[in-house]
Amino acid sequence: MRIELQQAGKRYNRDWIFKHLDYVFTTGSYAITGNNGSGKSTLLQTIAGYIAPSKGSVIYSFQDKEIAPENIFNYLSLATPYLDLIEEMTSLELIHFQSTFKPYKAGITAEEMLETCGLTAASNKQIRYFSSGMKQRLKLALAFFADTSLLLLDEPCTNLDKAGIDIYLRLINQHCNNRLVLVCSNDEQEISFCNYRLSIMDYK
Repeated sequence: MRIELQQAGKRYNRDWIFKHLDYVFTTGSYAITGNNGSGKSTLLQTIAGYIAPSKGSVIYSFQDKEIAPENIFNYLSLATPYLDLIEEMTSLELIHFQSTFKPYKAGITAEEMLETCGLTAASNKQIRYFSSGMKQRLKLALAFFADTSLLLLDEPCTNLDKAGIDIYLRLINQHCNNRLVLVCSNDEQEISFCNYRLSIMDYK
């Protein structure tokens, strides 16, 4: 997977969140850092194709073939604190539902996903009764186990206790090979594994 930002910028009204951003992401792990409220999440959403840049372009390619921006969602999975889950479903139902439009890695069952994330006991519990930490574990499971080349994580340890953080670190170690991984965070425990760092403060 390759993503190239060419003079990319995003603004709301007259305020530039970032501008003049030239950068190339290839398979590997990258941390996106910056002050609170500096626009890390906005940059991640721009890279994900969820919002369009105000200036410049984002070019995607996979195996040397360009991907149209409207199709990049097929290649990515995302875990963020602001991502909503379907709370009327149980965790098992949600896992099966996502598999209908975003397949999981070969050989992984829904039960194994829940076991890895410590959610086996809650497999038939409606998500609306989950704690915030349980919801975050489920978001991580849905993102990490998806068969995608691009993994986007925004403050992935939000609401996690020590056991949850340990789960996150195991997922990183076991499920990030041959992927392009982008993590928005200033927390060293979330980004210590990253090979490269991009500070959004350099593009103000």
